Amino acid sequence: MLNKGDRVHLIGIAGSGLSAIARVLHERGFQVSGSDRAWSLLAQELNEAGISVSIGHHPENIRHAQLIIRSSAIPDDNIEVEAARLAGIPILKRVEFLPYLIGDQQAIAIAGTHGKTTTTAMVAWVLTRLGHDPSYVIGGFSIDLQRNAHAGQGNYFVIEADEYDGMFLGLQPRYAIITNIEYDHPDCYPTPRQFEAAFEQFVAQIQPEGVLIGCVENEGVSRLFSRLEQHPKRYGYAVNTSPIASQAAYLATEVTKNQQKAYSFQAEWQGKALAKVELRIPGPHNVRNALAVLALCHQLGLPLDDVARALGEFHGAARRFQIRGTAQGVTIVDDYAHHPSEIRATLAAARDRFPQQFIWAVWQPHTYSRTLTLWDDFRNAFTDADAVIVLDVYGARERAPQGFSMMKLAAEIQAERCFFVPNLDTSERFLLDNLAPNHVVLVLSAGDADQLSSRLLESLAASREAAT
Repeated sequence: MLNKGDRVHLIGIAGSGLSAIARVLHERGFQVSGSDRAWSLLAQELNEAGISVSIGHHPENIRHAQLIIRSSAIPDDNIEVEAARLAGIPILKRVEFLPYLIGDQQAIAIAGTHGKTTTTAMVAWVLTRLGHDPSYVIGGFSIDLQRNAHAGQGNYFVIEADEYDGMFLGLQPRYAIITNIEYDHPDCYPTPRQFEAAFEQFVAQIQPEGVLIGCVENEGVSRLFSRLEQHPKRYGYAVNTSPIASQAAYLATEVTKNQQKAYSFQAEWQGKALAKVELRIPGPHNVRNALAVLALCHQLGLPLDDVARALGEFHGAARRFQIRGTAQGVTIVDDYAHHPSEIRATLAAARDRFPQQFIWAVWQPHTYSRTLTLWDDFRNAFTDADAVIVLDVYGARERAPQGFSMMKLAAEIQAERCFFVPNLDTSERFLLDNLAPNHVVLVLSAGDADQLSSRLLESLAASREAAT
């Protein structure tokens, strides 16, 4: 399809998916360019890495390209897509390009409605730490690896298997992890059954000799396992306190809080002790993520004491319970949570990490279709917060439906204190007027509300300096 030195142009290059592909292609010696609608930190990082990024879409951007890769969010009438079509340049989506990108390396795919970015970053970190130099594509920035993608020389290609727009259906992995299956992306999958069917198709594409590892504590994964026949070879994992722990080959036992304000656990395989893991990233959900990674490494035949040590060194992925800093006694935390289950898990981790502190949850809903479809679940997702601020919806690829009111949902949220504060500027002022020492601000956003974290830290630091 391509020869080294050919030019590949990516439309929507600053998104988490295409930015990672761009880095892998650049490291492999291709000329890489791209365009996006607005300047962002990811666009800046790509530019600094030597990848040409144009802001705005123009026909001249695709000149001299041998291949176009387009984001799922890019419509058919995009001006660069139309120009490429007229010029006869092949145009592919991620799902179509992934087999070429992975090539002869063994694909390790991490799928699931939640937790796949952290788990993918864990796998990439552990394999790198153990000297295997994997290729990887992560849907977020790895704090330990200091990047979201790499073209490695080893045998493995670790990839976050995103279900959006059926991206993961372009994969034929040798190994797969499914963290959970909970209905999401109603803009792509109109019904829960269609959503689950996509995961069934993904599993059917695992190579004949491949292995599937799934969290059987999750009802969606448990249903999937029950529908499978002989293919693929599969192993469940769970925490031993789960009612269905007996159905899991891999168990986390002796789960306890540790000095890192996170959790330690003993990993077992069919009743046999494998390794003791001491995490530094908080939350019970990360016990499950780490157990999945250890189970994978057991299947790969890696030394598990070394795997456990690497897991204990793991610092997480950006915007996944990322503590941005503390100023005037106020701690600011960023998280990507945008589904009710993710919000509950993240708030539980915050309550676990900061048991004596006042927790503000600042929620920026992501897409109108998700907000409307999961309306009732969102109402009950914030019980672990002391106060909630609800922003307007980050529409992403969607426009507001007629008559839509975020204020109505904010009024229905089950929380002791809940405020509808539509935009970032007003939210910043509201918080600065109400924050006090020993408060924690947890910004929950898959959109642009992470800007609020930086602004709050800057304002708090500036007011402290002014007072001294």
